[in-house]
Amino acid sequence: MKVTEILRAKGANVLTVWPGASVRSAIDRMARAGVGALAVVDDSGALVGLLSERDVVRALAADGDAAMSRAVSDVTSRHVVTCSKDDSLSDLMAMMTDRRVRHLPVIDDGRIIGIVSIGDLVKARLHELETESQVLRDAYLRVR
Repeated sequence: MKVTEILRAKGANVLTVWPGASVRSAIDRMARAGVGALAVVDDSGALVGLLSERDVVRALAADGDAAMSRAVSDVTSRHVVTCSKDDSLSDLMAMMTDRRVRHLPVIDDGRIIGIVSIGDLVKARLHELETESQVLRDAYLRVR
């Protein structure tokens, strides 16, 4: 299974935040949307970072309540691991495990076209396993 299929199933809506937005406004957006990360984009829409729950927790641990009024750009992960729409599910699982990330922005022609999370990958892999199981079950019943 490729990233394109995962995005087709989940949708390619990308929630973004501007680097100058406050951490408070960013986490409010994350909470309302039920997501664990936001793509940080500049005025041209280019990806400049990824703000994750992990980044927020680190900022709170370092600065306490003051972290809430800081700019997203002050706490965001700037060295973002990305993937392409043609990457395979197994490649993404290995990448996320090796790089210890839970969210991967999907980049196509320099533009962000989606974000896949570890939850998306688990869901896709379970779907693959269910399909394989059904095919094997059907084949077994035909042979009997």
